[in-house]
Amino acid sequence: MIGRFTRAIVAVTALGTLTATAACGVESGDGGSSGGTGKSKALKVGWSTIYLTPSWMQQTDKMIKDDVAKLKQDGKVADYQVFNANGDTSQQIAQIRAMIQQKYDVILVDAGSSTALNPALEQAADAGITVANFDSLVTSEKVVRVGTDQTEWGRMMGQWLGDTLGGKGKIIAFNGPAGVAVSEQRWKGAEEALKKYPGIKVVSNVHSEYNLAPAAQAFASAYSANPDIDGVFSQGGALSAAALQTLVKQKKKLVPITGENYNGFLKLWQENKDAGFSSLSTAQPNYLGVIALRAAVAKAGGATVPNQITVPLPRITNENLAQYVKADQPDDSYPIQDLPQSEIDKLIGK
Repeated sequence: MIGRFTRAIVAVTALGTLTATAACGVESGDGGSSGGTGKSKALKVGWSTIYLTPSWMQQTDKMIKDDVAKLKQDGKVADYQVFNANGDTSQQIAQIRAMIQQKYDVILVDAGSSTALNPALEQAADAGITVANFDSLVTSEKVVRVGTDQTEWGRMMGQWLGDTLGGKGKIIAFNGPAGVAVSEQRWKGAEEALKKYPGIKVVSNVHSEYNLAPAAQAFASAYSANPDIDGVFSQGGALSAAALQTLVKQKKKLVPITGENYNGFLKLWQENKDAGFSSLSTAQPNYLGVIALRAAVAKAGGATVPNQITVPLPRITNENLAQYVKADQPDDSYPIQDLPQSEIDKLIGK
């Protein structure tokens, strides 16, 4: 999924009292008390997320809970709670500070701001709490950060599109909202890759929300003005689905479109593959949360864990598309292959 933080405009409201704000937004939890002493004790774990509504977050929530259940069986986790800030960075800060007061051992964070959370997270780290941040990352170097390389995301897509078009042709660049960090990083990578192909001309650079209806309107307008394009660089998700949907509905030439593991796009891709459509897609994998959890538990137990963990981007192609697309799942789901525990262990330095 396109960076979760970039899918919504996060409203920052005035910070209320700590107790009232922190109490609000606790989504789920499992009872239990910490057992044992020293580094081998079962841990009290909390996940602070800027929001929980999007399907990507729901899938991530399930993955983390499933892994928590395994860690409980192993005696490594005693208690787990989810704190949903409902899009309010101030509330997220308050919830993190509440977890510090309540002496959590591990705090997982999907951040609503790259900088605003830093003081609270550094306070937690200074208090001896293991903090692991994933997906939408903060800039603090005092916490373990688990993510993908968004510039490489764009670079990989741009390279594929340039190669697929044989280094020449007209393309539409279909990006997220202007000024959003992830959107800017992905386009930066794409521009770097496309510079190697002077025969490729960007005839329109379109910006859109990461939602199907506005994306379809934005692409249709750009395509109407440039009907002779040879390809589309799209950052993924609903943007790619909107672009391909437009071509299919208008019965136009199915040009290559880069994409993401947005199930609606994967379905359209599969339906039109025999008609000659092709793509390279990738993903912001939900298992980032599981890697962050495993890294934090290992670090809390005394292991040495890298402070920066960059997770390789999956590659979805014509050849392995069938392994990803899910006909029985909603269009706005994000199918992903599980990452073996052995691969997780390598990433966290075990």
